[in-house]
Amino acid sequence: MVTTRAASSRAASVEPTAFVPATPSAKRSSKTSATKSSKSSAFTHVPTTATLAWLAISLPLVIWDTGYVLLRPLSMPGGSLHWPIWAPYKLYGEVDHIYGFKAFNAGNGFTSAQGFLNAVETLLYLWYFAAWFFSGKRSSAGIKVLSGRAGAWATLIGFSAAVMTLSKTVLYWLNEYYSGFDNIGHNPLQDLILLWIIPNGAWLVGPTYMIWSIGSDLVSGLDPASRSKSE
Repeated sequence: MVTTRAASSRAASVEPTAFVPATPSAKRSSKTSATKSSKSSAFTHVPTTATLAWLAISLPLVIWDTGYVLLRPLSMPGGSLHWPIWAPYKLYGEVDHIYGFKAFNAGNGFTSAQGFLNAVETLLYLWYFAAWFFSGKRSSAGIKVLSGRAGAWATLIGFSAAVMTLSKTVLYWLNEYYSGFDNIGHNPLQDLILLWIIPNGAWLVGPTYMIWSIGSDLVSGLDPASRSKSE
């Protein structure tokens, strides 16, 4: 009899709700909340106006510069391709000898090497821009947004290209410093500032801004993922 009473007591202590299956509405609510959570943590990136403006200005100039470098000596003064496309390089080759006959006749490979990297960077920038322009989805505000895995890849490509540009430009400046300004030291200070420091300085500022801008979105996209893994 004692055993029977104990069993009855245990049976009574079990709540009836423990055997009630989840209703369809509860399941739908759970799925909806999970979907919303997933969407809210999805990666998104929108190029800033300054980034797009920099690309619009810099890409044509870099393509022009790369063409001159990789087509030397045809693109140099006296070459069949020099006029009219690369005529301004007659002056610039006298300002910066790395672009002129001095470096070319000496077989200095630095100019062509940085020109090759220019071509690689340009392709990466075009990939980034094309992904945003053609694959970006318009938000409710009418702004094109890169999202999802493909958007994350495009954003990473844009960030990597900016790092390449900044690193190469710093190397370009350091090459002059450690060579005793061999290629630009002959210029008067005013010409040096106007024709070398300001133009080349722009390629320090623009990529640095892109690294900060795009990198901020990459970090923001990685932060929720790192938090979810740690929880």
